[in-house]
Amino acid sequence: MKRMIGRVSFVLLMLILIGIIAIVVIKPSVFSTNQQADVSLVKDRLVELTELTTLKYEYSNVIVSRNSTKVPLVEIKIAEAIKLIEYSGYLKAGTDLSNMEVSYNDTTEQLNVTVPHSTILDNVANTDDAKVTDVKGTLFSDYPSQLIFDEINKEKAKMEKTKIEQGLLTEADERIEAFLTEFLKNSGYETVAIEFK
Repeated sequence: MKRMIGRVSFVLLMLILIGIIAIVVIKPSVFSTNQQADVSLVKDRLVELTELTTLKYEYSNVIVSRNSTKVPLVEIKIAEAIKLIEYSGYLKAGTDLSNMEVSYNDTTEQLNVTVPHSTILDNVANTDDAKVTDVKGTLFSDYPSQLIFDEINKEKAKMEKTKIEQGLLTEADERIEAFLTEFLKNSGYETVAIEFK
């Protein structure tokens, strides 16, 4: 009877040992497959955001626009019109997440995300609420309404260039990095590396 208990104990011990070895050998590949599926799921969720706007800059601007009517073939002004154009607008900066790359390093247990640098996603001037005031004008001064829109469009481009030079896109990149890091850590990844390309 003691021999039988000894053999059964030996067989149970061997089965437990084989089970432990199987878990140690097989488990990393199971985790790796699950990890890759998780990485793919995270990427799909982020791509659903498509364009991630991380920074919105609202502004209002005033333009002084001049137009004069001259006598043809002679450089004599017969009339001048001056308009004061007040309008507001906004710039949106962010990135296109459909071009991001996501990978997971099993050895360092780090999620690596590469996203494009921020760009201006939108530059809108609200022309519906624009106010145009006549500062100077006469009966003979002709001021085409298209000139108002042309002036606003020129100023929009200047505003965009100025804000980029002041670091708007750099700040948007910093916000994207903070957002993605927090989002991914909340998704269960302890170590996250964000790179911009």
